[in-house]
Amino acid sequence: MTPQEIIDGQVLLVDKPLEWTSFQAVAKIRYTLQKLTGKKKLKVGHAGTLDPLASGLLIICVGKKTKDISSFMGMEKEYIAGIKLGATTPSYDLESAIDATFPTDHITLELIESVLQEFQGDIAQVPPIFSAIKKDGIRAYEKARAGEEVKMEPREVNIRELEILSFKENVLELRIACSKGTYIRSLAHDIGKALNSGGHLIALRRTKIGPYEPEKGKGPNEWAQYFQEVVVQ
Repeated sequence: MTPQEIIDGQVLLVDKPLEWTSFQAVAKIRYTLQKLTGKKKLKVGHAGTLDPLASGLLIICVGKKTKDISSFMGMEKEYIAGIKLGATTPSYDLESAIDATFPTDHITLELIESVLQEFQGDIAQVPPIFSAIKKDGIRAYEKARAGEEVKMEPREVNIRELEILSFKENVLELRIACSKGTYIRSLAHDIGKALNSGGHLIALRRTKIGPYEPEKGKGPNEWAQYFQEVVVQ
C-alpha cells in the first residue's frame, strides 16, 4: 500500500477496546498515517461514537473516504447489552455511582418479555444527560458533570429487534437491532423503569453496523502496527 492509496481513501473496521474513547481510536490511527504519508492534514473520522465503557465496532474513514461517513452513520446498528435491574445511576451506566435501589422480587422472564414489546418499533426516547448532544452550544455531559440541570428533548428512534439472551441474578442480557441515534443507556434505564425496578447499563458491545462486524477488523494499535508494516514509501 502506498501513501497515495491511503490519501485516496480507506475504510477501517476497528474493534474498539474498553476504556478507549472513539476520539482516541481515531487519533491513534490519524497520527500513524500522518507520519507514514507525510500529510499533516490527512482527514480521519469515525462513523458513530462508542462510549469509553463500550467495546466493539467503530468504522473509521480515511482520506477521501471521509465523504462516506454519513452513509455509514445511517446504517442499522446491533448491540449486545447487559442491564442490571434493581438500581439506577445518573449516567444510566457505570460512569456514575448508584443513586437509588429498588425491589426486584416481582421480576420474571414473562414480565420482561411483556415489557420489551413496548420498546419495539418506532419509540420516543429521551437521550441521557451524560451525552455529547449540545445544549446551548455546550455538550450535555459537561453541564451534567458541573451539576447543572439539563433537560433533554425526546427523539424518535426505531428498535427493530430485542432478543433476550439471558436473565440471571438481575442481569438482563439483550441483543438489540436499532436505528442510528438510539441510546442503549436510555433504553436500559427505560426498561428498568417499565419493570418498576430501575435499571442501568453495565456492559455494551456493538456487534454490527449494517453488514460490518468487529471480528473482521483490528484494534487501534493493531491497525497502527499493520500500516507501519505494509505502507511502501
